[in-house]
Amino acid sequence: MPSASEPATFVLIHGGASSSWDWHLVDPVLRELGHDVIAVDLPFEDAGNGIGELADAVVAASAGRPRPVVVAHSFGGLVAPVVCSRMDAELLVLLAAMIPKPAETANEWWGATRYHELGISFSTREDELEVFYNGVPAPLVEASYEHEREHNGGWDTPSPLAAWPSVPTRYLLCREDHCFPPEFTRAHVAERLGIVPDEIDGGHMVALSHPRALAERLHRFWTEQQAANTK
Repeated sequence: MPSASEPATFVLIHGGASSSWDWHLVDPVLRELGHDVIAVDLPFEDAGNGIGELADAVVAASAGRPRPVVVAHSFGGLVAPVVCSRMDAELLVLLAAMIPKPAETANEWWGATRYHELGISFSTREDELEVFYNGVPAPLVEASYEHEREHNGGWDTPSPLAAWPSVPTRYLLCREDHCFPPEFTRAHVAERLGIVPDEIDGGHMVALSHPRALAERLHRFWTEQQAANTK
């Protein structure tokens, strides 16, 4: 384990059609490690809410918390850099996440990254289980479906992102991810961020399959950033 450091506030942003429940196993481990946690529910049931409005909801939920660590999963990666452009964050961590370009819509991302060429299908329940939930215990899969929400907003409105925010950024890919496979993700991260991603065992829903390992990795990222700040 990394050495002790000052506590952080972790702002956790979930993925598409989901909720803050995705983080419910990671939250207590981060608290055990001494941190505060804010897990936000993105208001994307409203089709009128674009990426900017989703980011505003995260900023509002984080009000009064100085320099948090913003962690975003999957679709949340489109929201997180906008959040960091609107408040002072200590660190941005993208977890198996989509990476936006300025003014790009979420729907445009799939073609711009050539994701469709991977031939990954989400059309059936069996597809979803294979693509999203590999490695997740069956009771947690069923509970996840119970917490699923309508995802209507944030697809067609251009991102308000003007440029990548000036915040240290880490990307954490999942080695068994069937939604964003490692080979695709490494190329995506290199193209859009110009960095080499960190890696962790687990599939796309790693917060459910490997919550302690994920929380400890986030804690390590924090301690490494604290050390970098003192140099």
